[in-house]
Amino acid sequence: MEKYIINGGNKLYGSVKIQTAKNSVLPILAAAVLTDEKITIKNIPQISDVRNMIKILTCLGCKAVYDGDNVIIDSSASDCCEIPSALAHELRSSVFLLGSVISRFRSAKIAYPGGCDIGLRPVDLHLNGLKRLGVEITEKNGYIHCKCDKLRGNEIMLDCPSVGATENIMLAAVKAEGVTTIANAAREPEIEDLQNFLNLIGAKVSGAGSSTVRIEGVKKLYGCEYSPIPDRIEAGTFLVAAAMCGGEITAEGAKPENIISLIHKLRENGCKIHINNDKIVLENHRRLTSVKSIETQPYPGFPTDLQAQYTSLCTVCSRHSIITENLFETRFKYVPELRKMGADITVIGRNAFVRGVEKLKGASVMAHDLRGGAALVLAGLAAEGRSEVLDISHIDRGYGSFEYKLRNLGADIVRVTV
Repeated sequence: MEKYIINGGNKLYGSVKIQTAKNSVLPILAAAVLTDEKITIKNIPQISDVRNMIKILTCLGCKAVYDGDNVIIDSSASDCCEIPSALAHELRSSVFLLGSVISRFRSAKIAYPGGCDIGLRPVDLHLNGLKRLGVEITEKNGYIHCKCDKLRGNEIMLDCPSVGATENIMLAAVKAEGVTTIANAAREPEIEDLQNFLNLIGAKVSGAGSSTVRIEGVKKLYGCEYSPIPDRIEAGTFLVAAAMCGGEITAEGAKPENIISLIHKLRENGCKIHINNDKIVLENHRRLTSVKSIETQPYPGFPTDLQAQYTSLCTVCSRHSIITENLFETRFKYVPELRKMGADITVIGRNAFVRGVEKLKGASVMAHDLRGGAALVLAGLAAEGRSEVLDISHIDRGYGSFEYKLRNLGADIVRVTV
């Protein structure tokens, strides 16, 4: 196991290059199974979720070759429709492969996917959508078995705007006969990114970014080179880090419009933020003021993936805040760890009541999930004294070279093998 050792109190200055979006890269990698021609994904982030997805593709018979920061996927020899259980348990996004593998082979078998323990996140919406396309599904001994003779387009209404279900149905429908429409679709930027990729390889998808996505099935898909969008959650994490620690940083290669909800909140807190094309400059040299309340919502609302980091910021602001988590029922698992550092937080149901303290104190804390782990790192950076964050494998799932980027901004943070 590895951990971070952090000596807090340093202000952050400089520039940080934002990686490509984890939540774009994973479904795009899954989509590589749809074609027997080579796919090159550029600027692949060096994170464990991506490495696990590539391992799964390799187990399916695909060839994956790294070329610097790019990865070349050749699935022409792919002949396996079973997604390995050990890797599926490690990676929630393995479920995206259901749509691609069903589209390619008309059969698929996958163990129930894993990932961070932040709530139930049932796959019912995915499976119901696939059933509407003609897929027969049986669930037995912890596995999902899917098969069909032919995929047929259909009208699909999602009970809630699930990102994963929207993307999985898109992947299954691109080669189905006829037209598929997804109503109440999720609107996240990563869905529009997937649409752009699919259209580049010959699909006919429209409407991504709105609540209705339309997919007209095609017979053949082709190869391409593609650069996914920047990671809005990584950009937001670094902005919150600078807001907590003080200083001035520039997030380069970002897409400001994709995290405008966070930017508005940070300005309300008292940060100075300037936007210049793909650069976001945040400056702060004083203790910030809490916003009264904030609620996570599907895009374009405040992202659940930034809730933990923003709550960490609220712990050192003046006055108090109410943070409401509407999407995942156990996403406050990091709160007891923040309390070890002197945070004053009370959780009742889906609400966290935060009373800001003057300073957090260094402590030994445990990361239980990806975003909660990042929030603990930010707390350690802003705290007085020495902190250690244990089990940082969770953080490695979504942040590449996290400690190096933070050190380049002036943070005192090192990775240690326990």
